[in-house]
Amino acid sequence: QVQPVESGGGLVQAGDSLRLSCVLSVQTFSWYNMGWFRQGPGKEREFVAAISHRGSYSKYAESMKGRFTISRDNAKNTVYLQMNSLQSEDTAVYYCAADARAGDLETAPSGFRYWGQGVQVTVSS
Repeated sequence: QVQPVESGGGLVQAGDSLRLSCVLSVQTFSWYNMGWFRQGPGKEREFVAAISHRGSYSKYAESMKGRFTISRDNAKNTVYLQMNSLQSEDTAVYYCAADARAGDLETAPSGFRYWGQGVQVTVSS
């Protein structure tokens, strides 16, 4: 079973930084494009960032550019989301997603087949 597992969430103050991690326990992690999405209270799930299977390129939601950085370590089967200058609007459940299908790096939820349970990030002002 392919199941991403997120960690690193928590309660932080506005302006703080936080790094989320996501582990995908498969033998072929380097085949998988990885993405982060989030869903705030009363909002739809939205794209945050995605990274190609070998880490050669990435995509970001416009509002996260310059504050969030996605990276991966294929030797550790792990993808990271470094979040800086957090604001209350960043409060959400953050989900890690994975997909090994051929094609462009997706930014839509439908472009990812496997999803983690999510991790809560709460930013207090």
